Formats: sequence, C-alpha cells, structure tokens
Amino acid sequence: MLKVTERAAEQISKTVGEHPGKFAGLRVGLQDGGCSGYTYLLEFEPEPDEDDIVFEEAGAKVFVSPMHLPYLAGSEVDWTRGDLREGFEVSNPNVKRTCGCGESFDV
Repeated sequence: MLKVTERAAEQISKTVGEHPGKFAGLRVGLQDGGCSGYTYLLEFEPEPDEDDIVFEEAGAKVFVSPMHLPYLAGSEVDWTRGDLREGFEVSNPNVKRTCGCGESFDV
C-alpha cells in the first residue's frame, strides 16, 4: 500500500489538468543510483503500464510497478515546500540507510 497525502494529490491533479492528454498520473518507483544504492523515480506519465498497480487519492493517480512495491510498501508521497526546495517527497519506512547528502538510500 502506498499513501498519497492531500497536498500531493492536489499537485498531481493540478499538473495532470494543466497537460490534458499528456499526463494521467505520477509514477513512483526506484532506480539504481547514488552512493547508497537507490534513488526515487518520480515522473508524470501518460498512462500506467499494463501490470502497474494504480493508487488513487482524491482523483489523483499514482502508478507503481509490482517489482518496486515491496520496497515502497507503507510509504507516503507528499508535496513539500521549503525555502530552497519544492517538490514531491517520499517517506519510506523500509529505508535502512541513506547517504550523507540524503539523495539515495538502501532497503
């Protein structure tokens, strides 16, 4: 299970609405990278892959590959704004270790 906060759902819906026909939802996944092993893949896509698991919150859709779901189970996707950064953030209870800069992790 993947949770999408209300703020994240609003931002997903806003972006999808601004690009009709181009985006249908946000893909949340993992990719190899960084000094700890994985980084998050967060990108808008026109449709889910055939085998994707689709999570929906307040009309906003999030696509997750079944291969990545065990590593993302229990995670929460949020939209955050700070002084220097604005964007989606994933809080993942499966993370065992992060790198010094906080950009990559291991599960």
